[in-house]
Amino acid sequence: MTSFPVRTARWSARHAWAAIAGWFVFVVLCLGVGITLGTHQATSADFRVGEAGRAEAMAAEGGLERRPTEQILIRSRDKGLPLDTDRAGAAARDLTARMRALPEVDTVAEPVRSRDGRVLMVQVVMHGPELEGRKNVVPLLEQSAAVATAHPGLIVEETGSPAISKGVNDQRDEDLALSERITLPVTLITLLLVFGSVVMAAVPLLLALSSIAAALGLSMAASHLLPDAGVGTNMILLVGLAVGVDYTLFYLKREREERARARGTLSSEALVELAAATAGRAIVVSGLAVIVSTATLYLATDVIFSSLATGTILVVAVAVVSSLTVLPALLVKIGQRSERRAARTAERRARRAEARAERRARSGKPARAARRRDGGADGGADGAHGAHAEDRPGRLTGALLKPARTRPVLTLCLSVLLLLGLTAPAFGLKLVDPGRDTFSRDIPAVQVYDRLNAAFPELSSQHRVTVRSTGPDRTADVHRALTDLGRRTQGDPLFAAHAEPRILTSADGRISVLEVAVPYTATSQRAGESLTRLRQVHLPAALGQLTGVESAVSGDVARGRDYVDHENAKLPLVLGFLLLVTFLMTLWAFRSVVIALLGVVLNLLSAGAALGALVAVFQGTWAEELLGFDSLGAIASRVPLFLFVILFGLSMDYQVFVVSRIKEAMDGGMSARRAVLDGIERSAKVVTSAAVVMVTVFGAFVALHLTEMKQMGFCLALAVLLDAVVVRLMVLPAVLLLLGERAWNPLRRSRTAPAAGPAVDPAAGPAGRAVENVG
Repeated sequence: MTSFPVRTARWSARHAWAAIAGWFVFVVLCLGVGITLGTHQATSADFRVGEAGRAEAMAAEGGLERRPTEQILIRSRDKGLPLDTDRAGAAARDLTARMRALPEVDTVAEPVRSRDGRVLMVQVVMHGPELEGRKNVVPLLEQSAAVATAHPGLIVEETGSPAISKGVNDQRDEDLALSERITLPVTLITLLLVFGSVVMAAVPLLLALSSIAAALGLSMAASHLLPDAGVGTNMILLVGLAVGVDYTLFYLKREREERARARGTLSSEALVELAAATAGRAIVVSGLAVIVSTATLYLATDVIFSSLATGTILVVAVAVVSSLTVLPALLVKIGQRSERRAARTAERRARRAEARAERRARSGKPARAARRRDGGADGGADGAHGAHAEDRPGRLTGALLKPARTRPVLTLCLSVLLLLGLTAPAFGLKLVDPGRDTFSRDIPAVQVYDRLNAAFPELSSQHRVTVRSTGPDRTADVHRALTDLGRRTQGDPLFAAHAEPRILTSADGRISVLEVAVPYTATSQRAGESLTRLRQVHLPAALGQLTGVESAVSGDVARGRDYVDHENAKLPLVLGFLLLVTFLMTLWAFRSVVIALLGVVLNLLSAGAALGALVAVFQGTWAEELLGFDSLGAIASRVPLFLFVILFGLSMDYQVFVVSRIKEAMDGGMSARRAVLDGIERSAKVVTSAAVVMVTVFGAFVALHLTEMKQMGFCLALAVLLDAVVVRLMVLPAVLLLLGERAWNPLRRSRTAPAAGPAVDPAAGPAGRAVENVG
């Protein structure tokens, strides 16, 4: 029975133009539907987790949610001179008038002078929810710039969450454009080295880019079911190029191998079917593994991880579909073109040979049959040589594989010790939720934010205590309790003594919010201590005697801490399901418990080693100058979970492709030892090439400004490198050589297993039997 990849490839091969046209119509439709529907962005409510989330939900119920707020600083151009009161006041009045005239602005506060008298600050509150501010902040920035131009003797500059968010988004867009300028040329050069043909090198890039385009359109439509947190596009670009090129590369290399073995005896359609029966099945299994593994991110119940999962699943699914449909059609057309060119070349050679024979006959010279310039017999020999050359690994690969082949025990021990040594720093992992204090200082609004904190430390961060009572009759009691709580915090050195706590009450009197200032940045240790003190000491002391009320604390510090705690609580669940689905997928693919367990262990080794290296590099300060980042003293909280899920899925690419080649050789009659060496040697070149592409794509993110993206790129690039070199060329062959036939004991005997018989000559390849062996 033929498999789905074979049936799909057969149809595409026989209806090549229809398949090619259908694919590009599909891409255009996906983009058209996505653009028509637009993207449904996640709202503030979608990001709520933990106690901070409950507090924000209660505040929103009373119309007291946080609003997008900007701060405009006015200071003297000469640092040595104090601020001119009259000139600064005139600038502040000009600014206030301009801001109040904007439809995006709700209120403009009176100017406030810093304690040292050098800075005047005007605070502007915008209309709409907190996350909408970054979309509407441009007019405010323009007016601030206009005031600066009108008052050249002063520096007028703006910051705030909306301005910082816009600056981060602009920087991210520039970074992504930079990464594309790096990855696309390197990927094209790699493919040119692999195939030696511009046409064949262009095919993987064309399909990867078209798959990305289709996935972007589908993600816009999917955002109306699962809102987009603003990271889905990044993930589609990151993963789409990597897996899109990988899948196409696997298929192309297999088709070329079959063509070299056939030596012109099979048509392009037949060669595509043979490639589909082997590489096509591996692509399907690998794609499903990535999709199922990534789907475990939904268990985190976090809008950011859900957005990452949706983008990854869509682009991988589209990449698999393109590899099974339009790729066979393109290969048939390219093959038929090559066959026609070869036929014309052979015809010209034949005509030239006939003309030479006629000239010799007329001249009376005997024909020299041994000298066949038409390339007949010699061409066959070259073809045979090409078939073997296609399979032979390079010198570097052969050198890396030699230790496992000659000394498997020693190789296994040393390789595992290396990976465990790299893993060791991971036990000192510290997590932080990235925020304003972790963004690149190259962003102008972030630079102004630092100056704001220096001049007005009480604005560094804020706690918001939200209290909801059963009815308005408790309003007075709640107000007295919150007033008492405010006095307690002012007497605590962990809180801002010079900032008066502010109480806000909803129109119906049921919900009240106390705003308490903290003179420390949200990610600092002292800010964290203030939150603990507030939640565990001051809040119970002030509100503990009240009945019929519900209270919770949110704010800059609480959001970050509760988010990290939420992720830590979900990590065991996600990781447990990830290990389970990886095991089950491998078991389904190869019907071997040993191979399934081995896949899980190898993935853990490579992921753990990459995470340990990440901690060693980014949690300290020694690599700051080398990689261009400011250490957070911790790892972005989303990186570890993201790393494990994405890497487990991507590692299945190599695992499925390599183990499939080994199992194919064993099904052909080879011994377990010979099959392991033969399968890894045959797959080494394509795995190495695919790894180069992935490492380039992920490594380009190390050049970005955003520390979280740097960490993700570094970790994924290193993990793929370790997986392709240490795991697949050292650990995996060493283990399989030591286990021998025991590694391949099936869970149940296949009813279609071939009867015992003479070993099949490996040089014959799978041609002629590949379709029957894969079902």
